[in-house]
Amino acid sequence: MNTVTPTELRTRFASSLSALYGREVPAYTTLVEVSQEVNADVIASSGAEAERLGSIERVTAERHGAIRVGSPSEIGQVARIFGACGMYPVGFYDLREANPPIPVVSTAFRPVDRAELARNPFRIFTSVLVADDRRFFDRRTEAELREFLDARTLFPDELLSLADRMESRGSLSAADADRFLSLATAAFELSPEPVDRVWYRRLEEISGVAADIGGVPSTHINHLTPRVLDIDALYERMSERGIEMIDRIQGPPRTAPGQPDVLLRQTSFRALSEPRRFREADGGVTEGALRVRFGEVEQRGVALTPAGRELYDAHGIGALPDTETALHEAGLAYYVRDEEGGLSPIVYEDFLPRSAAGIFASNLTGEGRSDASQRASVRDASWLRDALGRELHDPYALYEAERAAGGVNR
Repeated sequence: MNTVTPTELRTRFASSLSALYGREVPAYTTLVEVSQEVNADVIASSGAEAERLGSIERVTAERHGAIRVGSPSEIGQVARIFGACGMYPVGFYDLREANPPIPVVSTAFRPVDRAELARNPFRIFTSVLVADDRRFFDRRTEAELREFLDARTLFPDELLSLADRMESRGSLSAADADRFLSLATAAFELSPEPVDRVWYRRLEEISGVAADIGGVPSTHINHLTPRVLDIDALYERMSERGIEMIDRIQGPPRTAPGQPDVLLRQTSFRALSEPRRFREADGGVTEGALRVRFGEVEQRGVALTPAGRELYDAHGIGALPDTETALHEAGLAYYVRDEEGGLSPIVYEDFLPRSAAGIFASNLTGEGRSDASQRASVRDASWLRDALGRELHDPYALYEAERAAGGVNR
């Protein structure tokens, strides 16, 4: 009997979600096309040097998505679905500490083995609402949020059962894999159900992200992100095509020719106005629109060590050495020796909370509100691990393990 592995399921899931998002947000398809054009030009001009941070096959296939859920039980279910695809939670991000603050904490589901990353490095940045944080939500709003969230079902039992079967057995039959992909893709499709206008607007006054999570009856792909080898060229070409981009590229500034790229740079086109149906206070249903979803693109560099990250966070990229050899010798970035004895960079596979918050904020319809004098709810890696019901991986431990193993998989 033909069976499907988690690796194959992940590859097919990434492709299915990409096709779905392209249908829902046509500008995303343009973003992918322009990314591929830029990548082809970089490869043509730079040759093998352009593939030091991953083969063109990997870069072309690479996607990261983002979703938002409302409760510990919902993110626990998400962990089961992505676990079936060989994607595991890595890192803890507290976007409540960003500027402006956003009432969520987040993790990223991705492969953790370097060979699996080389085969298909699909990632999903997943945020969960902190409904009991008094800086954002008073007691009444929290209670109403919990009632709303408890009443909805994001993922059907059949999907969760298939996910558990894949994790326990390590494979699914071809028919079960097809069913999993159908159910999982549908779970992240934009729902046609009417949105309660009054409830949504109440939450939107607090946070557009809170409204997108707790003001609608389902979840959906918030954005899907291809990878590009020159994000500055991408930004210019998208603008030339008349697609409105956010006002800046998030993350480190552009490096000088020959200087190593580090960490992650991201940008996006602005959230588009999408038709939505609304249920009004009198019970009637009307047509309207929401601006929530956008198309993001990323350029990845070498992963920094804790010492390198501390230096970068405190003083910016100008404080880092401007050669790979110097970065390596100072213990500021992760490299392994290649077959010729030279240095090969370890790709930064994770995210920057400040950049994520910047992307979110650039696509919100308003700044929202919060009261810093009120009580903050405790959310940390331990809390998230309990909600997930599984190990929460430390990204630095994964990079250290990859460096210790040596060699390169691309």
